This record gives sequence, structure tokens and C-alpha cells, in this order.
Amino acid sequence: MAKILVVDDDIAVQMTIRLLLERAGHSVVTADDGRKGLASCQTGDFDLLFLDIFMPGMDGFETMRMVRQHRPQIPIIVISGRPISSEADTGPDFLTMATKLGAISSLQKPFRPADLLAAVTDCLEAARRGSPSRPAGG
Repeated sequence: MAKILVVDDDIAVQMTIRLLLERAGHSVVTADDGRKGLASCQTGDFDLLFLDIFMPGMDGFETMRMVRQHRPQIPIIVISGRPISSEADTGPDFLTMATKLGAISSLQKPFRPADLLAAVTDCLEAARRGSPSRPAGG
């Protein structure tokens, strides 16, 4: 299936995503911060990148910007455990912000396994079609 890079500083989240993706037949590489993820992305040929927004050191926004310079075609799914505010004035929606900056899709932690696998399928299918548009729901 696909070769997927998962970049998240939370080891439990990394392992959960890895387990779900490997059970679905994908090959998974993990990195626990943005710099390691960027290095992996520059040296490996990945079909998809899972990227946590909030990490110490190089955050997901900076990592995404650098990945786009080296691998502009790689689809990126951003993930975050920060709550999406129910009131517009309580703070920014970082997942929406990330999709406007180039991520194909986003997932709020904690996510359901079915949602994660659906996001992966949608992104990989869009990439295969060469579609610049974002999949529905992303």
C-alpha cells in the first residue's frame, strides 16, 4: 500500500497511528519532532505525511512549510489535540489554519480509527488522481 511518515511528539499517538496504518497494510515510519520528521521526509520517499501541529522545537506549521519546499506534492494530514473552540471568539482554529496553509486534511485528537483510515484513503486517492482539490471533509 502506501509509505507513510507520522510526526508526533506524543509516543502513544505515534504508536496508535502506526498500529492502525500497519493493520491496514501501510508501511509506517515515525519521528518524534519536526526536525526529525523533516530529515526523514528529505531522505525518504513517502506517499503521505501525518503531522502534529503542536510539538516542542519545530512545530507543525514550520515543519509543513519546510516539507513543502522540498516535497511540494506530498499530501499532509495535520493532527492536533488542542480543542476546536465552539465559540468563534475563544481562539483560533489551528486545524483549519493548517489546511489553509497547505495540509490536505485534518484530524482532531482523539480521533476514531475509522476517521483516520478514511482520511488516509481520501488523501491517497486524491494524490493518485493528481487532484489539487481537497477531499470532502478535509
